[in-house]
Amino acid sequence: MRIGGIIVAGPTQEVLVLPRGEQALIIRAQAINLDEFDALCPEPKPPGKLTKDGWIPDTTNDNYRQIIDNHNEKRIAYLVVKSLEPSQIEWDTVQIDNPRTWTNYVQDFKNAGITTIEINRIVQCVMQANSLDEAKLEQARKVFLLGQAQVQKESSGQNIVPENMLSGEPVNV
Repeated sequence: MRIGGIIVAGPTQEVLVLPRGEQALIIRAQAINLDEFDALCPEPKPPGKLTKDGWIPDTTNDNYRQIIDNHNEKRIAYLVVKSLEPSQIEWDTVQIDNPRTWTNYVQDFKNAGITTIEINRIVQCVMQANSLDEAKLEQARKVFLLGQAQVQKESSGQNIVPENMLSGEPVNV
């Protein structure tokens, strides 16, 4: 696919470098689509009751709220684990095809000696890869405008309009 002549070649990526003495851990996070998550873990339906007006959902039910909290926790865990696939992490307990294991990513990181601060930075990197903030938009505008200025500079046409024409009076518009 092309948009404005630019080839759209996959999702955006963010890179995080964590120092490890003489070496560094390179964390790559890419933007993902949550369609696969929604297929594996459909959003829970609230309980309710049938009244003379029809079915009325009860979204204040404590059990339902706990189920929603668990669902949201799995969504975040899936986002982290799936977004980190380009990093080629060999998880100890996380299995991408088993939703029950997704939330283990934090414990797997801790067991590997990654600190809580580093885990937070990794999650932040994932969130940056999967979001579009004002800083990214401003950077894209600068690149666009710089490109436009370069195109105009390379133009073979005149950049100014002469005040008078040698062939006579200006045309009234």
